[in-house]
Amino acid sequence: MKNIFYLICTALLMNLAYAAEDCGLVDSLAFGDAQSEQRHALSSDHSETIKGGLGDPARRLLPLDKPEWQGGRLSFEMKVDPEKPNYFTVRLWGDDISQNKLILYCEGKQIGYRHLGDIDLLDHGSDAPLCNGRFFYNTTPLPLEMTRGKTQLKLEIRSTGRIWGYGTNFEQYQKTMTEPTRGIYAAYVHTNGCFVPPATEKQGAAPADPPIRREPGPEMLDAVKKRVNGEVEKLLASKRPLNQMQVHLLARAYHTKSTPAFQNPKAVERVIEACDALYAAYRKDPKLAQSDPATPNPDWFGLGLAADAVRLVAAKLGAALDQPIEGAATRKAAWSEMFQASRDWHRRHRRLYTNQSMIIDLNIYRANRAVASIDPPHALPERDMLRYLYESIGLQPWLGSETDKGPEKPVGENYLQLTAKGLTRELGFVGYYGEVLDWVTQIYDATREPAQRVAPASLPAGTEAGATLLGDAAIKAQLEKIARARAVFRYPALDDEGNRAMRIETVVGWRDVHFPGDVCYGERATWDASTLYTAAATLDADSVGYAQQMLADNQFFALLRNQLKETGLRSTAGMLGIPEQYETIRAQPPSAKKLPMSGSDFVFSDEEDGVVAIKNADEILYASLYWRARYGVNFLARVHHLLPAFSRIAVVREEAVFEKSAQTYTRPDWTNMGFGNGGHRYPMELHSALAGEKLPIAKIPDGIRFKPGDESVFAGKAEFYTLAYGKYLIGMNCSKEKTFDLTVPKDCAKALDLVTRKEMAAGTVLKLAPQTTAVLVPAK
Repeated sequence: MKNIFYLICTALLMNLAYAAEDCGLVDSLAFGDAQSEQRHALSSDHSETIKGGLGDPARRLLPLDKPEWQGGRLSFEMKVDPEKPNYFTVRLWGDDISQNKLILYCEGKQIGYRHLGDIDLLDHGSDAPLCNGRFFYNTTPLPLEMTRGKTQLKLEIRSTGRIWGYGTNFEQYQKTMTEPTRGIYAAYVHTNGCFVPPATEKQGAAPADPPIRREPGPEMLDAVKKRVNGEVEKLLASKRPLNQMQVHLLARAYHTKSTPAFQNPKAVERVIEACDALYAAYRKDPKLAQSDPATPNPDWFGLGLAADAVRLVAAKLGAALDQPIEGAATRKAAWSEMFQASRDWHRRHRRLYTNQSMIIDLNIYRANRAVASIDPPHALPERDMLRYLYESIGLQPWLGSETDKGPEKPVGENYLQLTAKGLTRELGFVGYYGEVLDWVTQIYDATREPAQRVAPASLPAGTEAGATLLGDAAIKAQLEKIARARAVFRYPALDDEGNRAMRIETVVGWRDVHFPGDVCYGERATWDASTLYTAAATLDADSVGYAQQMLADNQFFALLRNQLKETGLRSTAGMLGIPEQYETIRAQPPSAKKLPMSGSDFVFSDEEDGVVAIKNADEILYASLYWRARYGVNFLARVHHLLPAFSRIAVVREEAVFEKSAQTYTRPDWTNMGFGNGGHRYPMELHSALAGEKLPIAKIPDGIRFKPGDESVFAGKAEFYTLAYGKYLIGMNCSKEKTFDLTVPKDCAKALDLVTRKEMAAGTVLKLAPQTTAVLVPAK
């Protein structure tokens, strides 16, 4: 049967006036200006007027007299266009720091969601300057049903304390508001998604030639060694059996020259002692093989850390493996049994989201490598175990958990965990949760031999002296690709003290609410790894270049100082290799590679994730065209636009083309989370302005189990997106086989495609091939 395609668009709902300087301003309110506030019938509860950025007045909302989760509020009236779609924008000062939230209400109903919804808050707050020395503008769409036929609306801005997304109850989740919000300078209603500030409004400027950080310095390496070696000494001297986290650190330290465990027989003794105790506990409770409380996210790790410890010292276990222990004829049989149990249970309990899949599959592989090192007949073939690693990092289709009838295939037979360009796939683009370089480097490490260094005489042909031992070549190549793809999402900024730095882009990330992103160059600092881990493991020219850029900006030691503030064992273990990694990078010749956003103009697009990154002269624009559409196509994009004088954050309407199913998704009356049954309920009656909106569901591939309301990688993804934002017109073909047209607007005399660098006249029709993107701007 011939497929029928539907153009589900909002052309009547959005202004495609390309490159217009007019945002369709309908009304504006200057907070702190008595006349403007009076014209808009402003009333306030627990607010104060301040003199803020560039001397402009503003209002900030205050905690209640007896602080609770909610704080002050502002109520006012603003004009709206009765026919066109309307947007609401607030003006905020980029140097203000506050973790409190600002939420918009329209006619008493909440606009958007408090946590990870497609319609976002007016302000998530930040714990560092979001836009140094400048204002930023945050734009959200007003529901068409609330503005149609009306010329004026009653609006409110309410404040709350910060949110901790992992809270298991309301008190943990929603924190008390104890400090004022950041200043609110102005509010605007307009009809074009790209807000253009009035020419009379004061603007700042991006800091010119920011200084290089002067401290801290190499003394941080001494602090790392002191901390790691202090922990290692305690573990070596322990009178009690070590848990998995501890024994894994010690086994890794056995191969680390800068520690007292290096080639120390006591480390091997501790491994034996720990695994014997683990087996005794496993005999009492076999479910320990599934989930050990001693590890983070226990059902993801199983016994993988202990298994890797065994693999790392297997060559030194010798006759100890053949000794009997309680409950088993030999130690080898006992350990093999519990590692097999962990391996096989986790093979049947895999997870779809990329970072979770990587962790589980890594520990499946680790468990089997331990069995292979001590009891080869009971190990599964290496090629079969590599399959799990390949699936988790996108080298092969992810097939899900094993069943008696074979792989479960919950997302079909062709779903890859990573895009062809190297970004993680969960639903759309993710910031922090997509930063998986630490896990993929651990996966690569798991395929290497235990010794981290070899003598020059025994290096593989073509390898430089001092290089790390080579592991699986396909995994290494994929790791390098991921590092290059993630590098696009670092942009020039200042660190918390005003020094030159690069930061992770998080504004357009599906699972991100931490703005601005942390200082980061190649790899972010985590509990489990350092900022040099990937570069030192691969010695890839790009990753080495990013690391050298970080060292040139003197940000490495500052990031190390921040890591040292994390006091847990997991963080200590993540620092183990830092001294050797640092020396490895220092020994490399200068690389010409730098982070893309610190160089010349370019466009990066990933059509599988629906994301684009643009460097155009002195502007940077990130946009997620496939934006938090978990349950149905929502016709919304998320934009982060950085300019020298100010920045914009916006959720805006776009056009979408897709093959429609017969199903729709009706938005529930959720005001908290945009997923997970709406999350925690608040202790007051709240209603969503979006409740009842019907979203079309894209065609679900045959053979995939689905019902409306299921979170799906297919339900909300369109095949072709068109986003008009300011002078940018973006066409993105996300399909695998189809070609779509993008027409140069008639009001643009001549356009330049930033991707191909070709100029074209008004009315020109571009044929966009599958998995390609065009970015048009007016030609000069």
